[in-house]
Amino acid sequence: MGGLALLGCSGLAWAQASATELALSEKDFLADMPIVLSVSRLPQRLDETPGAVTIIDREMIRRSGARDLVDLLRVVPGFQISNSFETGAPMASYHGAFDEFSIRMQVLIDGRSGYSPFLFGGTAPGMQAVALADIERIEVLRGSNSAAYGARAFLGVVNIVTRHPLDTLGLKVALTHGENGIRDARASLGWRTEAASFRLSLDRRADDGLSGSNGHNDIQRVNFRSDLSVSAQDEIQLRAGGFTLDSGRGVDNKPDDAKHDRRHNSVYAQLDWRRNLGMDQDLALSLSHSEEAYRDSFPLEARPGIFVNVDYGGRANIDTVSLQHTMRHGSNVRLVLGGEFSREQVKSKPIYDRDDPLANDFTRFFGNLEWRPARDWILNAGAMAEKSSVNGSSIAPRVMLNWHFKEGHTLRYGVSKAYRPPSAFEQFADIFYSVNAVLFPVVRSLGNARPESVLAHEMGYLGEFPAARASLDVRAFHEQINRFVRRTTVRPYDFINAEDFVISGLEYEVKWRPWQGGRIMFNQTYTDIDSTNNLTKYAAPKRASALTFSQKLPAGLDLSLMHVHNGKMTLRRAAPEVAMSRTDLRLAMPLRLGRNRGEVALVVQNLGSAYADFSPRFKFERQAFVTLRMEN
Repeated sequence: MGGLALLGCSGLAWAQASATELALSEKDFLADMPIVLSVSRLPQRLDETPGAVTIIDREMIRRSGARDLVDLLRVVPGFQISNSFETGAPMASYHGAFDEFSIRMQVLIDGRSGYSPFLFGGTAPGMQAVALADIERIEVLRGSNSAAYGARAFLGVVNIVTRHPLDTLGLKVALTHGENGIRDARASLGWRTEAASFRLSLDRRADDGLSGSNGHNDIQRVNFRSDLSVSAQDEIQLRAGGFTLDSGRGVDNKPDDAKHDRRHNSVYAQLDWRRNLGMDQDLALSLSHSEEAYRDSFPLEARPGIFVNVDYGGRANIDTVSLQHTMRHGSNVRLVLGGEFSREQVKSKPIYDRDDPLANDFTRFFGNLEWRPARDWILNAGAMAEKSSVNGSSIAPRVMLNWHFKEGHTLRYGVSKAYRPPSAFEQFADIFYSVNAVLFPVVRSLGNARPESVLAHEMGYLGEFPAARASLDVRAFHEQINRFVRRTTVRPYDFINAEDFVISGLEYEVKWRPWQGGRIMFNQTYTDIDSTNNLTKYAAPKRASALTFSQKLPAGLDLSLMHVHNGKMTLRRAAPEVAMSRTDLRLAMPLRLGRNRGEVALVVQNLGSAYADFSPRFKFERQAFVTLRMEN
């Protein structure tokens, strides 16, 4: 696997939620309020976290009809998504689609970062690492969380918690077939011994892509997880897997981006160990190693009859080790302290014009204090001190105060600061081609860009209304971004600190169970980006909304509707601003064949008109498909 796996992100979904759960009261577990695992690295009730969190549970995952994580995130307040594979994989971003790779957000899969050192430092490939059927829940922190996870969590965190093998015992299979070449398949096998449980899953997601694009997208994944109880105090989790992503790229009549195929391979291995040190503390160690290889080349007619090979291929890897200590002092104080070391290496002769890999070592120390100075007050104070061997040092602090001013009603206010150093590509890219010994530079990064920063203020309200079986989550935000890094507009392209601007607005989310078997969720986001640059100003719609409705019907039928509307925003290819609306329908019926049970579901995506996605020439059209699931 390319050497010793020295370093890894903490196994949050498991290590944090173990011994430290003892620090929570009986009321916490008897109440309907969910427990959030990832925001501060401490397991906390949703109304006590230092930030606004959207939780997507298994029920919503199943009823959404989505085929991947990105498509599911379109219903999260403040998120923008693209289903295009043009830049490697579908992507999602929070509070602005400022780039084509989603480089300002962190994605965690059971604590392991889905960050791609090769693709600009993007998170799109990481969102394709796990099939939706393997996911237990998704925690989406809406806002900066560099205080807990460093520079990669500049504008939000998507934390994926996979299902425990004990919840997926036996054989499970699923087949999906439909319009637009949709042909998905999945099989998983779970088994157990006296001291351990295991799951092996294989799946494929394939279709013909957006109309007008060079579609034929095919993702094939394998994932393995085992949970072992070594002793009364020690538990170990092992994970390994990878995916191969084949897709088309390019368009007609564009010589510098001609139609061609490319492949992205990714593999990983992860080990998490936890030791229970007693009722009040535990220790967690995580090691992980990941590799990615990218193949992307095509012939370019530089001059009539003269062709050169354009190559964007290369390799990258990340090795990470982290250690964290979680403890409780009395009934009012909980604390998590830890450190992490990570080495990122990128190697590509055609992109960086060098034979040796570019390496960047990150050393991180973090801590978060949860203090209850009074019965109804909770103070979360934390920070991440981070040192990069390339970009220097930074400190990302956060302070958040939560006030339970009434039973089931909480106000919060907080401030945080975060930094994002430029990626290897933004600092060191040197792409050119040669014709008859004449060099034609395409990208030449001079390394002058300095780290971006964001100073974020937020106010929030979380209310529970048991009599109405409803809840309300409101977040007001003001995010001052300085030294924003953008690509220049003239070749050879460079990356510079282009501007300072402010993102401000309001978002709210309502959840309601109005009657037996019915579930309604509605959210709206109002966003204002104060910038003189239209690419920045319209990177997010000024108003967006999402409505999901589900209802259990007689005979076991299950009906779901999902509608999303986004106001005008710029597409990622700098097109004029366009709006989009999309409505999906899902109708499912349970099945039973002997001892086997299952479900057949019809999904129709985009009941309305086709809308532009990523580029004006790419359209998401109506498509219908049927999924059959069976398990023993």
